[in-house]
Amino acid sequence: MNARDFEGLVAVVTGGASGIGLATARELAARGARVAVLDRNADVEAPLEAYTADVTDRASVDAAIAAVAERFGGIDIVVNNAGIGAIGSVADNDDDEWARVLDVNVIGMARVSAATLPWLRRSQAAAIVNTCSIAALAGLPDRALYSASKGAVLALTRAMATDHVREGIRVNCVCPGTAATPWVERLLSQADDPAAELAALNARQAIGRLVTAEEIARSIAYLASPLSGSTTGSALEVDGGFTNARVRPLTS
Repeated sequence: MNARDFEGLVAVVTGGASGIGLATARELAARGARVAVLDRNADVEAPLEAYTADVTDRASVDAAIAAVAERFGGIDIVVNNAGIGAIGSVADNDDDEWARVLDVNVIGMARVSAATLPWLRRSQAAAIVNTCSIAALAGLPDRALYSASKGAVLALTRAMATDHVREGIRVNCVCPGTAATPWVERLLSQADDPAAELAALNARQAIGRLVTAEEIARSIAYLASPLSGSTTGSALEVDGGFTNARVRPLTS
């Protein structure tokens, strides 16, 4: 892999102030990109540049994207990473919560993508990468709303890839497994037995541990890189073997 494969390119990362988004912003910057982080609480270190935006507010998104394009002279890469979680079966979340999660996780991606399209159409290396989840590929307990939102992200990714391929814009998504992020840490802290819950999460991934944010970031960079010019409409699983590997339980 060319360590400077993003040299001269401008990248936008939503939800880029923490977790997977921050790891991705740092990875792209290390490989030569000029990176704008969009977040509701945007506070990042140089060379990253922060722009305050709420993906549920189209005016906020449009203003931030316009500011990024003016600052850097264009936009080449978009990483739609902003998202929120939800716990429960279909009976456990009311209509307002369904609307809130879908607004952030799905419509938010559409808003950001739409705002950046005029700039991506001018780029010679245009790429969008959406953060999806293994929840789009496999049934997980107590994740009905979250899974529905990520299933929509997977379908949206493939539809966008089809719509924009002849404009030279590649669209892919990454499907992380359970990752060591602040959101997962908060979930663990709410469990009756956090240590037991962590052990269970580790055990359900074939590699026996949580995926790291940095591993997911490198996978996003692969999909976004100009070196991956033939990859579009794809979903890359970064899940420690959860989806496809079937290993025997360890015995003492």
